[in-house]
Amino acid sequence: MQQHDRIFVAGHRGLVGSAIVRRLQALGYDDLLLAGRDVLDLRDAASVKAFFAREKPQVVILAAAKVGGIHANDTYPAQFLFENLQIQNNVIDAAYHHGAAKLTFLGSSCIYPKFAGQPIREDSLLTGPLEPTNEWYAIAKIAGIKLCQAYRKQYGFNAISLMPTNLYGPGDNFDLANSHVLPALIRKFHEARLKGDPQVVMWGTGTPRREFLHVDDMAAATVFLTETYDSPEIVNVGVGDDISIRELAGLVKEITGYEGEIVNDASKPDGTPRKLLDVGRLHGLGWQAKIGLREGIEQTYRWFLENQSELRAA
Repeated sequence: MQQHDRIFVAGHRGLVGSAIVRRLQALGYDDLLLAGRDVLDLRDAASVKAFFAREKPQVVILAAAKVGGIHANDTYPAQFLFENLQIQNNVIDAAYHHGAAKLTFLGSSCIYPKFAGQPIREDSLLTGPLEPTNEWYAIAKIAGIKLCQAYRKQYGFNAISLMPTNLYGPGDNFDLANSHVLPALIRKFHEARLKGDPQVVMWGTGTPRREFLHVDDMAAATVFLTETYDSPEIVNVGVGDDISIRELAGLVKEITGYEGEIVNDASKPDGTPRKLLDVGRLHGLGWQAKIGLREGIEQTYRWFLENQSELRAA
């Protein structure tokens, strides 16, 4: 990837895509191709083909996806499977047929089996049943990985696949019904503090453990690997450390200044018991995360306070 290459960042308005754009711009990449849904619907195969034929990007970073937390995945399974398949299939196929030299596909750590060994190695893929609450999204992402590998095997297309852990940061979705756990906790505790609520109710038991990566670290890893990595094997992108949801809630409570009680609703699903990625391959390639969890949450909360009037919906 060269500084003057035409780089298409699909999903540039989302949490990850916007961070990737910031990273590319900071590094001096000066020919970024950006097209929002109002200009290009990635679910529409004909529109995607026409766009690639006209714009001919040399590098494609596929950060576009329909995403959400447990509730959203469980409520909209057909959309999470079908729309993500549409986006992936259209972009990967068009990138190959219109001469892109490199494509980076962003997957998700939910591709791994529910009871995979911890920390989760890349070779755990397809070794056991998925977590039922997000299997639709996981199956779509697994299909994206396999499509990249298939186009490489059959056509020699240089497509790589990165598997990020749970991401958070500026630009996140703070919708209480459809967001992921960390932004949902930030908003819950913030609003509870303003209203003087005596308690905040959390889904599940609080015992599951999760790993959290700041989106700016994810963007840095994505650009680094797009520049340097050219193999078919998937690469986990994470920090190599995790925290229980109960501990996370305590940290968010402290950062937001909420002084009430935390109550667990054990009737709600916990999801996967633990999901910590093995990042040995990533570290071996020469990259490690830099932003600590407390620092990252404090930064994200500041962004939330400054942008409440424009918060992104699911």
